[in-house]
Amino acid sequence: MAFPLPDKPSIAVLPFVNMSEDPKQEYFSDGMTEDLITDLSKISGLLVIARNSTFTYKGKPVKVKQVAEELGVRYVLEGSVRRADDEIRINAQLIDALSGNHLWAERYDGKTDRIFALQDQITQKIVSALAVKLTGTEEQIIAQKGTDNIAAYDAYLEGMDHYYRYTPDSSAKAAAFFKKAIELDPNYGQAYAALASVHSLVTLNTALLPGLKISWLEARLRMREYIQMAMKKPTSSAYAVSSEMYLNRRQHKEAISELERGLSLNPNSAACHGDMGFTLTWAGKPKEGIEYLNKWIRLDPRARYRYLRWTSWAHFWMGETAEAANLSEQALRLNPENLSAAVELAGFYGALGRDQDARAMLEIRKKGALPPDELWQVLRQNPFSDRTVADRYARGLLKAGLPPGKVSGGYFPAFKENQLTGEEIKKLLFGSKITGINLSDGQQWWTDHKKNGECTWRGSGPISSDTGMSRIEGDMICSQYQKRLWALEYCGTVFRNPGGKHGSKDEYFLCSDIGPIPFSLVK
Repeated sequence: MAFPLPDKPSIAVLPFVNMSEDPKQEYFSDGMTEDLITDLSKISGLLVIARNSTFTYKGKPVKVKQVAEELGVRYVLEGSVRRADDEIRINAQLIDALSGNHLWAERYDGKTDRIFALQDQITQKIVSALAVKLTGTEEQIIAQKGTDNIAAYDAYLEGMDHYYRYTPDSSAKAAAFFKKAIELDPNYGQAYAALASVHSLVTLNTALLPGLKISWLEARLRMREYIQMAMKKPTSSAYAVSSEMYLNRRQHKEAISELERGLSLNPNSAACHGDMGFTLTWAGKPKEGIEYLNKWIRLDPRARYRYLRWTSWAHFWMGETAEAANLSEQALRLNPENLSAAVELAGFYGALGRDQDARAMLEIRKKGALPPDELWQVLRQNPFSDRTVADRYARGLLKAGLPPGKVSGGYFPAFKENQLTGEEIKKLLFGSKITGINLSDGQQWWTDHKKNGECTWRGSGPISSDTGMSRIEGDMICSQYQKRLWALEYCGTVFRNPGGKHGSKDEYFLCSDIGPIPFSLVK
C-alpha cells in the first residue's frame, strides 16, 4: 500500500466504461462517474479518492489490486454505462481489493430522466455494503441535486468533459456548455460555479485565455460575477473559488471561512483540503497548513507536483528554508516546464545564500521566453500576511537578480497593520479625489468620490471618462461604472503604503479582484 489504510472504509471509483454505440457519449459516462465520486465524498464516514487520481486509470488495463495499492484504498467500484436514445443501463460492481471478492454486482436500467435516482441507488448500495452510517445532514446533502432539469444536467456534463482537456478551444467549449446549462436552468448553482472555475483557470493559466476571446481583466471580473450567482445554491467548488478571491484581496480569515463551509458540504473534497492547506500557510499558520496538505495528498495521490510546491512554502514560512528548497527541487524535477516553480526556487536559494544557484533558476525562466518579472509582480502573486516572511523571500529574489522594479518599497505591503477598516475607507475616499498611475501602461487616472458614493472616473483608453457608484461592504470598497470594466462591479481592500510617495501616486493601494491599484489623494 502506498498509504496505510484509514480506520474508516476507503474507496476509489474508477471511470465507468462507455458501452454506448456512440463514442461521443463518453462525456456522459465520465460525468456520471464524477457525480458518484462527489456524492460519496459528502459522507464523512468514508475516505474517497478524488477524480483527479482515479481518472489516471481511464482506458488502461489495470487490476483492482494495483489500483488499491497505488491509491491506498480497500474497496474499488468499477462499471459501465450504455446509453441509447432515452434508455440507460448501468452495470456496477464493488470489489474488496484485499480479498479480491465482489461485495455486490448489480445492473440498473431506466430512462434518462431517472439518472439521479439510479445514481442514488448505487450510492445507497455502497453505503449499505460498507456499513457506513450517514448523519441526518449528510442524507439531506446527498439528496440535493444541482438541478432536476435533465437537459441542463447533460449540458453541464458536456462542459465538464471539455473543462478537463485544458486547451484554449476546450475551455471555450466548456464555458459555452455551462452557459447553456444556465439558460436551461437559471438556478443551477453548480453550473455557475463551473463557469467561474473556467474563468479562474484561464487567468491562472494564461495560455488557455485566447479560447475565451476576452482579456485577462474581463475574465477576472466575470469570475466574480459568476461566483456571486453560484452562491445562491452553493457547492464545495463554489466555496473554493470564492476563497481564492478572498485570498487575492488578502482577506485570509474570510478565505479560511469559505473553505470551512466547503468542507462542511464535502468532507472529502481534495480541492478544499489543498486550498485550506495553502491558505492557512499564507495566513501564518503553516503547521496547520501541512496537516491539510497531507489530507489532500491522501485524497488525491496524483497531485504530488502541487503538493510538493505548496508544502515547500509551508516549510519556508516555518523558517525551514533548506527543506523548502529540497521540496521545490523535487517539484521542478516532476514538472521542469513550469517556470513559476523555477522562480520560487530562485527565492529559496537566494534566502539560503546560494546566489549562483538562484541566478541559474531565473535563467531557466528567461530560456522559456518569459523574462523575469519585477519584484512587486512576483510578490503580488503570493498572498503574504507577515512582512518578516515576505521580506526574507524578497531578499532572496533580489539576490537571484530579480529587478526591484518601480514600486516604492519594492512591493505592495498588504499586511494587517497597514489595512484600513471599512469606516476608515469611507472617511478617506468618500468626498475626496484620488489619482493613480496604471502599472500596465503608465497612464494617469483620477476618481472623484462624492459623500453619497457617486463617483466620476477620468483617464485614458477607449472610455476616457465614466460615472458610477461606490459602496462599502465590510472592510472593502466596491465600485461599478456605467461603461468601464464591462459595467461589472469590482471590490478591494485598501492598505496604506508606508514607503509610498505622493509624486509616485502610491501612498495607498487597493488590493482588488483585478490586482493592486496604487493611488494617492489629490492635494
